[in-house]
Amino acid sequence: MALRGTNQEFGRPYNRRIVLESIRLHGPITRGDIARRVGLTVQTVSTIVRELEEHGYVLSMREEPRGRGLPPATLRINPEGGYAVGIHVTPLGINAALINLSGDVIESTYREAPSATPDHAFELIGAMVLELTGLRPGGRVLGIGMALPGPFGVESMSFIGPTTMTGWKDVALRERLEASTGLPAFFETDMAAAAMGERLYGLGAGYSEYYYLYFGVGLGGVMVHDGSALRGAWGNAGEIGHIPVVPVGEPCPCGNRGCLERYLSLEALRRRNISDADWVDEVGPIFRIALTIIENLFDPETIILGGLASTDLLERLAGSVANLPNSVSARGDRTTPRVTVARGGQHAVLRGAAALAVSGVLSPRFGQIFTAERERGRDILQGKGIAA
Repeated sequence: MALRGTNQEFGRPYNRRIVLESIRLHGPITRGDIARRVGLTVQTVSTIVRELEEHGYVLSMREEPRGRGLPPATLRINPEGGYAVGIHVTPLGINAALINLSGDVIESTYREAPSATPDHAFELIGAMVLELTGLRPGGRVLGIGMALPGPFGVESMSFIGPTTMTGWKDVALRERLEASTGLPAFFETDMAAAAMGERLYGLGAGYSEYYYLYFGVGLGGVMVHDGSALRGAWGNAGEIGHIPVVPVGEPCPCGNRGCLERYLSLEALRRRNISDADWVDEVGPIFRIALTIIENLFDPETIILGGLASTDLLERLAGSVANLPNSVSARGDRTTPRVTVARGGQHAVLRGAAALAVSGVLSPRFGQIFTAERERGRDILQGKGIAA
C-alpha cells in the first residue's frame, strides 16, 4: 500500500497513524526507511516516533556494532503497549478475546447462547470483558470491537432467519456495548471484520487485492482493495450468500429462492447432516459457480477461504476446485493460486473486531471507513480516554 503522509498542520494525527502503521507492517524499520515510505521528512518522523515511544506504543532497538560507527536504531510495535477486546456474536453464542497490539490472542473465551436476546448478550459480554481484562491488570485497554452477522438496515433481510441475529432490529449497538463494558465501542459485520483481521495478521498482508470468502452460519464475502474493505453505499456490500444461483431452488428467509448460502454455509451443512467429505462433493458445482462469479466481478489476486469453518473443511473445499471454470482470473502469468485458505483461523474475526478499536492508532485506512471514530482514535493516541 502506498500510504503517504502530509506536511499540513491539520494532518498531524493522520501522520502519527501513518508512521505507526508503517512500523506495524514493516518493523523492525529505521526512521529513514519510514520517511522514504510515507513521504515525510526524517525530522518529522523522528518527532512522531518520540511521541509514540513516550506513550509506549513502539520500541526502539539498536544492534551491536559490527564495524565503525553505531548502526541506526530500528523500531517495532510494542505488543504490550495496549490491548483491545474483540467480540463475535453469532446465532449460536458469543466469542471474546483479549488481543495485544501485535494481534496476539492473549486469551479467548466462549459462552453458549443460542439466539441470545440483546439484554442477555450484553450482560454476558460485560462479564466476559471483565474476565479478560483482569488478565492484564493495569494494562491499557484501548477499546472493544464487536462483529455480528449482517446485513444491517435492510428491512426485508436484516435480523431475519437462522443466519442472522433474530430479534436485534433497532438495537443501539455501539451505545449498548459502551454501557455494558465502559470501553470505547465499535462494530462491523463479521465477514468484514474477518477480512481485515486477515489483512492485518494473515495471508492478506501479502496481497493488495484479494477477496475474503467468509464461511459462517451463513455465507458472505469482502473484496479488499489497497488495504481497505469495499463496503458499498450502505455498508452491506459482500452479501454474496444472497445471490440466487439455483432456479426455483430452496426458499431463503430473504424472500428469494436458490440463494448461495442455502447450499454453501455451515448452516446448510448442518441441515444436510452428512459428512464433510460428502457435503463438499455435493456442493462442488455450486461452489465453483460462486468462485467464478467472484473472479469475474472483482478480478482478485486470490480468493481466501476463511471464517468459522474448520481449517480441515476449508482445505477440502479448496482441494475440490482444482479445475475451476474459465474466468478473468484464469491467466497464464499467474504467480498466486486462484483459491487459498486463510491462516488466521477462527480468531480472524476476533482479531478484526479488536482492530476496529485501535483503528485510529494503527491504520489510517480504517479511519477512512469509520469516519465518526477518527477523533476518538486521536485522543487514544494522545493518551486520553484510556480505560484500565
